[in-house]
Amino acid sequence: MKPADLVRLLSLAAIWGASFLFMRVLVPVIGALPTAFFRVAISAIGLVAILALLRVTWDFRGKLGKILLIGVVSSGIPAAMYALAAEVLPAGYSAIFNATTPLMGVLIGGLFFGEKLTLPKAAGVLLGLAGVAVLTGAGPVAFDADLLRGALACLMATTCYGFAGFFTKRWINDAGGLDSGLSAFGAQAGATLCLLPIFLASSHAMPLAPLAEPGIWLALAGLGLLCTSFAYVIYFRLIANVGPVKTMTVTFLIPLFGVFWGALLLDESLSWAHLQGGVLIALALWLVLRPAVAAVKVEQAS
Repeated sequence: MKPADLVRLLSLAAIWGASFLFMRVLVPVIGALPTAFFRVAISAIGLVAILALLRVTWDFRGKLGKILLIGVVSSGIPAAMYALAAEVLPAGYSAIFNATTPLMGVLIGGLFFGEKLTLPKAAGVLLGLAGVAVLTGAGPVAFDADLLRGALACLMATTCYGFAGFFTKRWINDAGGLDSGLSAFGAQAGATLCLLPIFLASSHAMPLAPLAEPGIWLALAGLGLLCTSFAYVIYFRLIANVGPVKTMTVTFLIPLFGVFWGALLLDESLSWAHLQGGVLIALALWLVLRPAVAAVKVEQAS
């Protein structure tokens, strides 16, 4: 992996790690489905502004329908699932469950997309899950129906991420590519259209008073613009550069950043389990990413 792509990977992990904090602030106040809808709608609006500033040509090359569908899978459904999980799970726990995404990517790639499962990649996924398990033990939450419901919502989201990465590679990148900003906008537009009917059907129960508070709109802007608009531009760029499986390793890093943001902004405590889990996750990333570096060296030598 090139240094620039590694920086993108770390930046994406830091940004998405913060998204769980924003959701924990917003969901108890305005509700899960409004949070999910506002997230993708604000993101789509933000991306229009970004593309206008960059003077990107609005040419989807006949792929608009596919990128809208990818948006439903990569953003619409996951946004709703994580918002529902935020009703019952602490922010760190959602981030930790999110780290199962590479496992889903490896399994989905092997079962449906002909991806080869190498020994280092399998070992990396297992080490990453071990690190996630250690981090889970750092902040005990009672195992009950709420935890199970939140975990299932998170796992449904990570399954969607697994499929979305390969859909993007096959339908977009392998078919001539598309500007990452346009891909991000199309995805968020698809997610917005997907969640709009659900939002309208449930909007009567949404409290309106919190929308008069500037802090709520700041949190929505952070979630929609930073954690979604900007983040998805980086995400699609990474898929184009390093492929879906390696891009999904970002979710191994998200729990570390989730813990960091929680300690910095919410005064949450740290423990040795965080260090131990972090070391395992770092080893997992090294195992998953190292074969690609080795391959580049072989090509250069030849």
